Amino acid sequence: MYDIDATHDPELKSWVASANETGAEFPIQNLPFGRFRPAGSNGGWRIGVAIGDQVLDLRVAGVIDTDDMNALMAAKPEERQALRRRISEGLREGSGDKAAWSEALLAQAQCEFTVPCKVGDYTDFYTGIHHATTIGKLFRPDQPLMPNYKWVPIGYHGRASSIVVSGQDFKRPKGQTKAPDAAEPSYGPCKRLDYELELAFYVGAGNALGEPVPMAEAESHLFGVGLINDWSARDIQAWEYQPLGPFLSKNFASTVSPWIVTMEALAPFRSAFTRAEGDPQPLPYLDSPGNRERGQLDITVEVLLQTAKMREAGTAPHRLTKGSVAEAAYWTAAQLVAHHTVNGCNLQPGDLLGSGTLSGPTPDACGSLIELTLGGKQSIELPNGEKRTFLEDGDTLILRGWCERDGAVRIGFGEARGTVRE
Repeated sequence: MYDIDATHDPELKSWVASANETGAEFPIQNLPFGRFRPAGSNGGWRIGVAIGDQVLDLRVAGVIDTDDMNALMAAKPEERQALRRRISEGLREGSGDKAAWSEALLAQAQCEFTVPCKVGDYTDFYTGIHHATTIGKLFRPDQPLMPNYKWVPIGYHGRASSIVVSGQDFKRPKGQTKAPDAAEPSYGPCKRLDYELELAFYVGAGNALGEPVPMAEAESHLFGVGLINDWSARDIQAWEYQPLGPFLSKNFASTVSPWIVTMEALAPFRSAFTRAEGDPQPLPYLDSPGNRERGQLDITVEVLLQTAKMREAGTAPHRLTKGSVAEAAYWTAAQLVAHHTVNGCNLQPGDLLGSGTLSGPTPDACGSLIELTLGGKQSIELPNGEKRTFLEDGDTLILRGWCERDGAVRIGFGEARGTVRE
């Protein structure tokens, strides 16, 4: 677990004025990493840190000598902490680096971004117990949760090559579907397109093949956290997922936010990991004192929708839901790492572990439309009178997240935004 230090001091201010504004997503206490280049250029991707509404080019600033984000993520925790301290010191009010580092700043509005690192492997978990229960009730009313759910972190291997960065459009997926009253399946566009509100846990230093990562060391193998929308074709999924799980219903696109908020930045926003009375305690390989004391992440997340008509009318996106990760997640990030590697699986820098859909215990905290609409049986009415059961062409879906707590400065995650096209 990472400790609170001088880089989290709520009194710290930056010479980048926008970082000091109330409610800023990227104050000096945050310092998330991403990859960028000037908009319209054909140059290579650079490593930057968000500060206010600017990006600090770390290589131009002279604090790193690489453009390989995965190599940076593979550094030892103490090396990453030293880099964070150096960046924090250089961006503070009164820093002697201001004159030189001002030349390394570029407005985010003048940048284009890509996936924040090269994702080699993508594993999607199923940690949202309220989501799992609600989905289970739709399909298995007598047994919403499978017997293994409270004992083992459920996951499947996803498709890394179709992970895209926030702001990109994607085509409506196609595949086989089968209506309940049909004699045979048909092929065509998905009619029940959904989103999934998730966290993306990015692996830092990997582990050797055959060497499990124990719980006590699990967080040292995580670089940080972002947002991910694991788009889902529910009708295709219903027909294909037995017996081996999702395939075409998930492999067409997953949208991530451009920034990775580091585990160090999240140190002030931790809480105890507890289980409800009567639930089984984790097996020993999934348990540790540190995880019990501070394993949970206190992150607030929200989902917003903007239809094509809303966009044409200049209407702001409408918030569908807002929830808490601490209320939603049944397993912690450390437990996902420990379980993923317990059989000797080798994680590598840049690997992405999806949390699974993070839904709270009430409808206003759902993380997907299939829950909000009870499987499409109950439509949602938007402020302009439009209705939705699932996503339509032209719809833009936006995920946002932030952390705030008394005695700490609020930090944000940026957006994971994507638009459905025909």
